Amino acid sequence: MMRDLRPERKTMRELSSERKLRPLEPMRVRRELRPTLQENKPAEERKHILSLPGAVSPPHATSSVSALSKVLSTHGHSIKLGTISDVYAANIILNGYTRCRELPIAHKVFDEMPHRDTVSWNTLIAGHVNCGKFESAWEVLIDMRRGGMGIDGYTFGSVLKGVACAVRLDLGEQLHSMILKMGLLENVYCGSALLDMYAKSERVWDAFLVLQHMPEPNSVSWNALISGFSKNKDREMAFWLLGCMESECVKPDDGTFAPLLTLLDGPNFYKQTVQIHAKTVKHGLESKNTVCNAMITSYSECGSIGDAKKVFDGSFLTQDIVTWNSMLAAYLVHSEEDSAFKLFILMQQKSLGICLHGLVIKRGLEISVPISNALIAVYLKSNNRSMEEALRIFESIESKDRVSWNTILTGYSQFGLSEDTLNLFALMRYLLVEIDHYSFSAVLKSCSDLATLQLGQEVHALALKTGFESNEFVAGSLIFMTCGDIELASTVASQLLELEPEEHCTYILLSDMYGNLGKWGEKAEIKRLMRERGVRKVPGWSWIEVQNEVHAFNAEDHSHPHCTDIYFMLGGLMEEIRRLDLVLDANLEALGENFDSCLDCLV
Repeated sequence: MMRDLRPERKTMRELSSERKLRPLEPMRVRRELRPTLQENKPAEERKHILSLPGAVSPPHATSSVSALSKVLSTHGHSIKLGTISDVYAANIILNGYTRCRELPIAHKVFDEMPHRDTVSWNTLIAGHVNCGKFESAWEVLIDMRRGGMGIDGYTFGSVLKGVACAVRLDLGEQLHSMILKMGLLENVYCGSALLDMYAKSERVWDAFLVLQHMPEPNSVSWNALISGFSKNKDREMAFWLLGCMESECVKPDDGTFAPLLTLLDGPNFYKQTVQIHAKTVKHGLESKNTVCNAMITSYSECGSIGDAKKVFDGSFLTQDIVTWNSMLAAYLVHSEEDSAFKLFILMQQKSLGICLHGLVIKRGLEISVPISNALIAVYLKSNNRSMEEALRIFESIESKDRVSWNTILTGYSQFGLSEDTLNLFALMRYLLVEIDHYSFSAVLKSCSDLATLQLGQEVHALALKTGFESNEFVAGSLIFMTCGDIELASTVASQLLELEPEEHCTYILLSDMYGNLGKWGEKAEIKRLMRERGVRKVPGWSWIEVQNEVHAFNAEDHSHPHCTDIYFMLGGLMEEIRRLDLVLDANLEALGENFDSCLDCLV
């Protein structure tokens, strides 16, 4: 049973009641309670940097496909060089796998280690905690103790983080007893995790007592305590802690101000909201996503919809679904339905994928692999800036299927990330993911972009071996990949034309390739073949919405009711370009020819 520290709570409350007169008194109490600190940290503490709970980045930031590819490469080199038997090298590889959320591979590396130290165990525990597998982390802790391995502050830090997420206060109290017994309460990582655990369990005064015993609380510790009191709606205590934090010269961050802003929820707090806003600007945090979202809500509840709109407009580089929803709610609270509707339309125009993603999360459907795959596809069709969000969804899928891998592979390819495409394809083969014609098509296009004919030929050989060489997708990409190899292009084109002689894409690809290489005779032959077989290029369409009406256009289109005005405007633009004596490239010359032919048709 853990020793009860709560008899001192009365003293803490008395101190907090005096904060208006002596706001730094608890800090003096903390200094009196702690023993004299050693100036230098022991070497045993410094060497555990790999297992620091704070050093473990969030899964979405580190578990990228490229990171896993690098870890696999490093692992292979260490086996080849024989350095895998060194505990330090093995710990680095183990740490890499846990950061990439590859726990099965991490366990295999751990089990095969001839020698393990505390860092090895801490790394494995932290990996389980960061993957949300607290029960497994607890089992590893039990095995660690049974094996007689020493437990340090980093061990407790990782396990307490899992306790906080799992809301297992009973286990947290057991760990607190062990920490007191081992004299680790003043360890900054251990203390921060213990404080965070109590704060998230709504035991904020116990968390406050932990802070009193910490030698040098960092911003994480202060933020956890401020957040805890903010959730308990203790406005006075939360803002008093902010003052103490600043007087201790600890720099606030977005995690400090966001919870405080949630407490400013009425017209009487407008002045405080402006003050907090000024502090965020002073510390360069005004563009932080969490701060902007909380600021919009706070200004709205204070009655200043204009200030909320200014914050929203200033956050255009970091806006997410929460930002948009906060502004929508602000308009509706102030009965500005027209503004809310316009913002909703703008939101749809900006990115429908964000709206759908929010709906999926709200309905709890993000665990569905097909839905996650569809979301990835939606983001990839938006723009290349959505690639990061698509990757985040991809990495959150626990049981990735072939469609998941191919969608990301195609995304890399279509955005010109050729190196990433090839790395991902290599990883798919290493993990024995089933390869199909979509996979080959994306990889061959990337080979074309990189002008790596040799690598493309290797992929072609693999396609032959696996029976996908005759597939029209693969064959079409082979034409795109050939990098000037006319013989190979002609061979593949012949095969593809036999498969689908009516498919216009094959003729266009081959014609464009001949044109790029200056083979005008061959290009003319392709055009003649298209005419003889009655193959016509399917025109591309574009559309624009004006005053809630969609206007569609295609090449040489004359069906629009304002066709004459449109081409007249286009003619004016073309004349302006010619007047400025701009050097026209081949595409612009072609546009001019098409425009002249369109004018002839109108006449």
